[in-house]
Formats: sequence, structure tokens, C-alpha cells
Amino acid sequence: IRPAAARLLYAGPARKPAAERELDAEHAELDVLLEHSDVVSLHAPGGAATRDLIGAAELERMPAHAVLVNTARGTLINPVALAEALHSGALGAAGLDVYPAEPEVPAVLLDAPRCVLLPHIGSATQTARDAMAELAARNVLAVLDGEEPPARVA
Repeated sequence: IRPAAARLLYAGPARKPAAERELDAEHAELDVLLEHSDVVSLHAPGGAATRDLIGAAELERMPAHAVLVNTARGTLINPVALAEALHSGALGAAGLDVYPAEPEVPAVLLDAPRCVLLPHIGSATQTARDAMAELAARNVLAVLDGEEPPARVA
């Protein structure tokens, strides 16, 4: 992704100098990113540290025309705060394919305006599942052979 006449901001616990150079991206604190972004796409792990990363206070910082996209983890956004922001017009739109207790979609979002809700099925094709199984097997074989696995996670 390269921004076309736009700034590409990212937030996170650590700067990514290579990505900054390659994508012409700028590291920013989350509140600054939210205040200056027309589109915010979340790409963060789940867990206690990121639960409700986006709540009422964060949504209030976003421009009223902004779009919030979450395809990462359902616990990153407080669904009640999101629904309230959409109903009040404080947020332009949202698109989600992850939810706090999948596969259940929070009831407060079902009638929220300008909110696209989809199932998280990006890897549900046979081709994708076969590729994931093959990669997992290659990882195991590499470790057993004393080599670096091709897709090391940690």
C-alpha cells in the first residue's frame, strides 16, 4: 500500500523504520492518528493490553466522516461505544469481520447505521486451508531438521 496524495500514519508500541521508508509512513501516537485519519484500519493482537483499544474516548477523537475497519481481533473495539458513535453521527462508518465473542455479532451493532458486518472467513477456502496445512508441516519439518522454520511466529 502506498498513499496517493495522503499521509500514511501508524501507531504501535515500536517504530518500524523499514516500513516507514518503504511505505513513506509516519509513526504517531494513537490519539494523533485518530484525530488525523479519514480511514483507520486496525491490525493488532487481542488480549488484555488491547481490549477496548477503541472505546468512546477514542471514537470521539475521530473526524465525523472517518471510517473504522477492524479485521484483526473483535475485542479491539468496544461494540457499545461503536454503535453509539454510529447512531449519533460521530463516526462516518465502520466495517467489521471480527467480534468479541465470535461468531456472535453484538446485538447493538445489528441495527447500527453505516456499519458493514461480515463473517471472518478470509481463510475459509480449500486452497487457503491447504496452504496453511502445508506451511505448518514445513515449519515442523524444519524445526525437526534443526533449521529455521519458514513462517516463524515467535
